[in-house]
Amino acid sequence: MDIQRRHGEEGPAPFRSSRFFCVGSKWYFTTREGFDSGPFASRERAENGLKRFLNVVRMLPEEPQLH
Repeated sequence: MDIQRRHGEEGPAPFRSSRFFCVGSKWYFTTREGFDSGPFASRERAENGLKRFLNVVRMLPEEPQLH
């Protein structure tokens, strides 16, 4: 569990857990939206999969915020 505050955060650090988990001998990553991706043969491959996923997400247009 990560209890560090991120840059710009104030107040107590929110609960955080690892994005990576292993089931049997297969690795997965999870997103904030609750999407699990895998299986990957190793944690390293799951980490690379997450990097690729985040690169794709950064290319998506931002959704307008509802007020």
